[in-house]
Amino acid sequence: MRQKLSAFAAPLLWAGLLALTSTSIAQAQTPSAARSPLGWQACQALKADPAAQLACFQQWADAQTPANMPAPSLTTAPANPATGQPATPVLLLPSLNTEAPDGKPIGCKNTKYSELSRFWELQRGTDCDTFSLRGYRPITLAVSTSDSVNMQPSSPSLGHTALTAQPYMRTENKIQLSVRTKIAKGLFKNGPEDDDDHDSLWFGYTQQSYWQLFNGSISRPFRTTDHEPEVLYIYPHQIPLAGGWTYRLSGLGLVHQSNGQSLPLSRSWNRVYLMGAAEKTLGQDSGLTLQGRIWDRLKESSGNDDNPGIENYIGRAEVTGSWQVNKANTLGITLRHSLRKEARGSARLDWMMAPASSPNYTGLRYHVQLFSGYGDSLVDYNRKRTVLSVGLSLVDW
Repeated sequence: MRQKLSAFAAPLLWAGLLALTSTSIAQAQTPSAARSPLGWQACQALKADPAAQLACFQQWADAQTPANMPAPSLTTAPANPATGQPATPVLLLPSLNTEAPDGKPIGCKNTKYSELSRFWELQRGTDCDTFSLRGYRPITLAVSTSDSVNMQPSSPSLGHTALTAQPYMRTENKIQLSVRTKIAKGLFKNGPEDDDDHDSLWFGYTQQSYWQLFNGSISRPFRTTDHEPEVLYIYPHQIPLAGGWTYRLSGLGLVHQSNGQSLPLSRSWNRVYLMGAAEKTLGQDSGLTLQGRIWDRLKESSGNDDNPGIENYIGRAEVTGSWQVNKANTLGITLRHSLRKEARGSARLDWMMAPASSPNYTGLRYHVQLFSGYGDSLVDYNRKRTVLSVGLSLVDW
């Protein structure tokens, strides 16, 4: 009797197992089942039927692949000329969500998007997430020479004029460090699609130093160092303008700048600014950007003002234009103006050229800069001078 029952039960058990397997495979094709370990376990149970097990694993593997990831492809490696061995097929797996060899997220490096969109991460497709460190202004190491050097800085404030002159040289090293990070995103504007605009909040820090490296007679001091932290909110736009231009962003910022010195060389000021930027695409690797800023100095009491009237020298507004000539060359101009009858300010010309060896994967540039006007450094805010700098810069990496 038991033998008859066993003979009868075996087909039923086998049929139940097949039904369970079919159900598991069907579940594995759904997103929820694809993430469950039961899918591959069900396939493992089909050891007795290799063909069915292979088909099961194939269906389970297909369910794990995201819908937007390209399928693996086969290519043929070239034959080895030394050995004469025939070419062999090579499996090319789908690429990860990266562009550069160092594994950076493709978002803010995705050349599908415009220069301004990548720089300020204006769209969801250019997002590189919060609290990732990015370049801001160029990180520069250069040799600078000028028509004059301020050996005895002065200010109208009482006790803010150097008592003795220092024998500074007109040729010195210029060092600039500048970084930023996005601290919030999608506050008021966001969307699920890659082309949707996202607003953002940033923190930036820039430090610029002039180092008397060649002045061994006074022990090669740092002549001056300026510190500039700021907080900036960016609101994106996609507004068509005349001539093929597009207005891309508006911004509101708060910036502090000081040289960290004690009296009589202490210099500092605070300001709030509005900014806007537009761009125009000229070709695949060529384009124009135009950015404007206007600011208002936050008032200080006369007893705390290190540099009265600084805005009458450095200016109250600036306009920056940039021409991406091609993948390797960029030209830029920055103009500042006091917006007063007694016009003061400055002009700065920049030429950056990428090394021919690696223009695509690094931000390294040869950098030539010519500055003329007021405010090249805080200690020189009320002294006009012309400075030529030649060196290397690292732009947003």
